[in-house]
Amino acid sequence: MVAKHLLAAAAVVAFVTPSLAAEFYVVQDTSTKRCQIVEQKPTSSTMVVVGGNKVFTSRTEAETSMKSIQVCSTTTGSGGSSTTTTTTTPAR
Repeated sequence: MVAKHLLAAAAVVAFVTPSLAAEFYVVQDTSTKRCQIVEQKPTSSTMVVVGGNKVFTSRTEAETSMKSIQVCSTTTGSGGSSTTTTTTTPAR
């Protein structure tokens, strides 16, 4: 009886664990130059992974990194002010 419960618990863990291992990527749309965070590695040629192709394990970690990625920030105007052009996709 106990063995059945242990086996059932192990089966549940085996199926649930892969879905908990989320991956986040910081990507840039090559046409708009806007950065965003996505949960799947892009397969389209218009979206490229930036920041050294790093895979993040949490959305917060990706958001923090996106702020420091050079291509996700642009310098505009003669005063050299920095404008961040970033967006994040909502969590599921």
